[in-house]
Amino acid sequence: MPTSHSRVGAASVCAAALAFSGLAATGLLAAQPAAAADPAGYQNVRINEVTSLGNDTVELYNAGSTAVSLSGWKMSDDGFSPQSFTPSATTLAAGGFVTFNSPKGLGDADKLVIYTAGGAVVDRAEWATGKAKPAMARCGGDGTGAWTTTATATTFGAANAPGCPSPVPPASQVRINEVTSDGSDTVELYNGGTSAVGIGSWKYVDGDTAHSPVTISSSAPSATSIPAGGYVTFDSALGLGDTDSLFLTDGNGTSVDSVVWATGGAKPSDERCANGTGWFRTSATATPGSANSCTGNGGGGQTGRLLGGGGALTSGCTPEAPSGTGPAPAGTSAWPGGLDVTITDNVCAFTTSTGPEGRDVSGLAFDPANPSVLWAAKNKNWLYKLVKSNGTWVPDPSWSATGKQIRFAGGSGQPDSEGVTVGGNGHVYVTSERDNADNTVPKDTIMEFDPAATGSTLTPLHQWDMTAQFPQLDTGSKDDANLGFEGVGYVPDSWLTANGWVDPLTGAPYNPADYPLHGSGLYAAGLEWDGTLHVYGLNSDGTFTTFGAVATGKASVMDVTFDAGTQRIVATCDNTCGETHTFMKVDAAGRIVPDVTYTNPAVMPTDNLEGFAIAPPSTCVAGAREAVWSDDGIHGFGSASSSYGHALYSGTFPC
Repeated sequence: MPTSHSRVGAASVCAAALAFSGLAATGLLAAQPAAAADPAGYQNVRINEVTSLGNDTVELYNAGSTAVSLSGWKMSDDGFSPQSFTPSATTLAAGGFVTFNSPKGLGDADKLVIYTAGGAVVDRAEWATGKAKPAMARCGGDGTGAWTTTATATTFGAANAPGCPSPVPPASQVRINEVTSDGSDTVELYNGGTSAVGIGSWKYVDGDTAHSPVTISSSAPSATSIPAGGYVTFDSALGLGDTDSLFLTDGNGTSVDSVVWATGGAKPSDERCANGTGWFRTSATATPGSANSCTGNGGGGQTGRLLGGGGALTSGCTPEAPSGTGPAPAGTSAWPGGLDVTITDNVCAFTTSTGPEGRDVSGLAFDPANPSVLWAAKNKNWLYKLVKSNGTWVPDPSWSATGKQIRFAGGSGQPDSEGVTVGGNGHVYVTSERDNADNTVPKDTIMEFDPAATGSTLTPLHQWDMTAQFPQLDTGSKDDANLGFEGVGYVPDSWLTANGWVDPLTGAPYNPADYPLHGSGLYAAGLEWDGTLHVYGLNSDGTFTTFGAVATGKASVMDVTFDAGTQRIVATCDNTCGETHTFMKVDAAGRIVPDVTYTNPAVMPTDNLEGFAIAPPSTCVAGAREAVWSDDGIHGFGSASSSYGHALYSGTFPC
């Protein structure tokens, strides 16, 4: 299991990134995971601003994806032992700010140390005479930017003002760039500025408050300056622990930079990604004295933490490297939910008689009536009913411990099953883009299955064949035939009518009564060929009504879902479109149009992540609910990584 600390960027949780048109953004921002019962999330809390101008105010910022309880926390300066303070709120929300006034005041030149209730050092800042007047704040990024003295009004309780001193002093361009705690205890500094910076009198100290700061020159006598764009490395004379922190001050005692890591986070190294400017993450390769490699399984920082996984590929599965990587659409926003992600299936969990390589888990769908159930479609004609067991999604043994094989109508063929959704009648609907027994010929169909049917093989109650609508896929090429229906989502009539969707067949507001055989909603099938959604009414007599195509603004669509929480249709694209999810709304003209597009949490691999599902709002706990992704190639971060051979990833999304 990869281990790392987590320091998450404020920008990724800005209100702007959550601005659903027509939705209450404040409701999304208020949705926060529960405060940590123990100090596990403390590593994400940073001193963000401080003033010694009489009111002696301190601001803390939570750069993590989980709210943190401040109960029992303490602070100290250079003149007294740790003692309690009274924060403006006892819980520090993810992406939020809390302020307090120092109980003993802060001097003109002083230091500030924050501790958890258990005595762990959370963060530390020091300043020379006058440097905290009007205030000393992180410039260039809440929670991680370089410390500078502000010349403008303070911003306590809110994001630091963009008007930091300009130009930023050259010394502020020096950053702790990499640390290791594997015995060498090496520290690397990087100068991202345009001029050399003298560091002969600079000091560093670790998280042990019994230690006094040590000059860099005593650890590296030749390290008197750092050239522009250059590096300096030295071995810490204080040692660095498995769980520790490092603080850097200039010759005046003013804080320059800091890093905190969890158990194992600095093994082999903890490094900034991108080099010199990014957030810290655990790397598989240490690169002291040169640009960071940023290799490995992700880790802390803006990329969050990737948890879980492991196990040898003993089942004989064969992961497949991703292909077709392309850019995200313009204007894409950062993932609005938690940035930590957990691998949530067993290694090689989806090997079957028709797919012994274990790949090709594609569509995902939560059951709205029973959200403890997650349906998964495997390309090689298998359907899985998954339930949670000790935090892992596993086949429901009461349904089938190995999944059920599906057939086309009449019990024939091998559907290339890609998308899955649950209809208003509780039945499971699966798309297929071809018959794997004849894979050069498209067969774009939607099949309806009764999940209560017995037996190890399922045949559809109804099957709707739309192949003739897509002649561009029928070229005799298996590649073209493989660009058909990748996803499908059930869209309730109630949403369409409440939002004023205009029926393209009549030009008037949609009236479900005009289509008496279609049930209680329509179905949006995503076409991989061009990224369009095709809307259908699926009639109980086996016929269907075509309501036309909807542009998503993306090159491809791999999965489709209707999310009751945001009241949006979600069109998902894998690495072809930069791992993105486009939320679709009904606009003022009654058309279904893109509203906002989000990327995946940055910790996740850039793979053929073809499946995506968000749990219903009924599952919300402390403002968050589960989001699940599937890796069609079970490749993860590649051979020897903890994600290799796994298909499912789990994160959180706001309620």
